[in-house]
Amino acid sequence: MSHKDAIVFHPIGFIRSPFKTPEGMPIQPTGAKDVEGYIELYGALEEGLQDLEGFSHIILLYQFHLNKDFELKVKPFMDTEERGLFSTRAPCRPNMIGMSTVELLGVEGNILRIKGVDVLDKTPLIDIKPYVAMFDAAPASRFGWLEENAQKSDLLKSDQRFVTKS
Repeated sequence: MSHKDAIVFHPIGFIRSPFKTPEGMPIQPTGAKDVEGYIELYGALEEGLQDLEGFSHIILLYQFHLNKDFELKVKPFMDTEERGLFSTRAPCRPNMIGMSTVELLGVEGNILRIKGVDVLDKTPLIDIKPYVAMFDAAPASRFGWLEENAQKSDLLKSDQRFVTKS
């Protein structure tokens, strides 16, 4: 795959969590309800955190920094059949971007304490957005192949299936 015009992102900080390796990690925030972590935002960006503490939840956009390759058909954690990559939340993607909604416990300087973190320790953070249920919680009526499997998300853990093969 070639890109005519590259888009370059730079980390704004790092997500810190108790998960040092991908094996055994929760695969979605629902499986990490009580897992606490924190965000180390670069100090120069601290002023941008003003008013964020008024929100109970935030959306984190981050880079799957350990993944280097992807396939267009994958066997997702919550299924035994191959599925099209874009119908899954598999971490190996063309742009390696992940997203999680977490509870914001507090802001102290450039440190954000969070709960419900399902992210590998030292994951580069790309952006933070406030979660607003009126904007972000769409009333969905179809869940594709996940209709039978979504309830497994709080029980299943990560394994080796998406570890880059080198």
